[in-house]
Amino acid sequence: MKKEITIVGAGLVGSLLSIYLAKRGHKVKVYERRSDMRKEKVAAGRSINLALSDRGLLALEKVGLAAEIKKISIPMHGRFIHNLDGTTAFQPYGKEGQFINSVSRGELNKRLMDIAEENGVQILFNEKCTNLDWDKDVIEFENTAGKQHPTSRADIVFGADGAFSAARMQHQLRHDKFDYQQYYIDCGYKELTIPPNAEGEFAMEVNALHIWPRKDYMLIALPNLDKSFTCTLFFPFEGEASFSKLDTAEKVKAFFEKTFPDAVKLMPEYVNEFFNNPTSSLVTVKCFPWIREDKFALIGDAAHAIVPFFGQGMNCGFEDCRILDELIEKNGDDWKTILQQYQTLRKPDADAIADLAVNNFTEMRDRTADSKFLLQKKIEARLHEKYPDKWIPAYSQVTFSPNIRYSEALQRGLKQEAIMQEVMNMEGIEGKWESEDVERIVLEKLERR
Repeated sequence: MKKEITIVGAGLVGSLLSIYLAKRGHKVKVYERRSDMRKEKVAAGRSINLALSDRGLLALEKVGLAAEIKKISIPMHGRFIHNLDGTTAFQPYGKEGQFINSVSRGELNKRLMDIAEENGVQILFNEKCTNLDWDKDVIEFENTAGKQHPTSRADIVFGADGAFSAARMQHQLRHDKFDYQQYYIDCGYKELTIPPNAEGEFAMEVNALHIWPRKDYMLIALPNLDKSFTCTLFFPFEGEASFSKLDTAEKVKAFFEKTFPDAVKLMPEYVNEFFNNPTSSLVTVKCFPWIREDKFALIGDAAHAIVPFFGQGMNCGFEDCRILDELIEKNGDDWKTILQQYQTLRKPDADAIADLAVNNFTEMRDRTADSKFLLQKKIEARLHEKYPDKWIPAYSQVTFSPNIRYSEALQRGLKQEAIMQEVMNMEGIEGKWESEDVERIVLEKLERR
């Protein structure tokens, strides 16, 4: 039986979910708190370019959208490291031919909304969720002028309205055993820009994610279709080197010229952007339960907001949509079973990728410039090449292996990291890392653990 379904939030996950549900014949309405971004100029400094990888692409492919979205994406084959001394290094992400894709959050969201409407989805803008009445199965919204709309009835409601979800709050207020954790890392972020060069071309290598790792903070840059790069400074809020300390143009210039000398030459407006673009925080949200009988479920960031350091926030949310659709295929109209199985499957995976993302922050800002870490990655890549079924680097498990669950990737990754720490402590490893002895030791340790 086809349902009337309301989705709160027309962001990336809400829009993709609406497409999945509409293609199954359900009548779908999406309510979005913001105005229609397709008709507005997006405010600078809040986008954080996204890294679309295999999990997200698989979810798009399931509804025939992968090829369409690839048209607005740029492949990135690895990390391009910019060291303080001016040297650079390229670190491939996986095997030859494996890459992630830089895509603009705004452009992707606009395209998904267009496709949703083409599939019969109704999207209503400037509508803020104010109340969910679980007894009467109605949901109330308020427009930005404060005018109350008549109550709207829906068979099923999905909360897809982000990390600070209003739908989740309504669920939480009327649930006597709702677990909720919210925590911030000690760094915020600010966006800057590298424009095209004088010839109108990319100012740096285009097919890479650029990183300036500096121990306690870092700058990254992802390419855009207009041949610019969107840069993001991940930086402490407080401390000797922090947003609070860089409070004058002179201090900003002195810090950037000392810390990111090669990037400064490519960012003519960085001082103005530093003061004009907002400083934003980075939050992790874990909660439970996500569902309410056969009536309601949280999805995407509303269920599991994570920090962006594994490039998996969007990919994880898209995977939610794919898994949910597979459960609909399996269970038909039994929505109570569908939602229960969705929660059972996705909750441990969401918790796992949240932890992986926080851990990867340390790797990106600190370890990517360390020679011993780079040697470790070479050893892991060699093991993966020779024994692809026995050793898959943690990054490849998460990014290029959608058949491996996040929770499984976390456990495998911890096991492999423990083995690698033993290997890296072997005397003379720098001179024998390609030897059969090292391979044998690693394989024996894998068998024992």
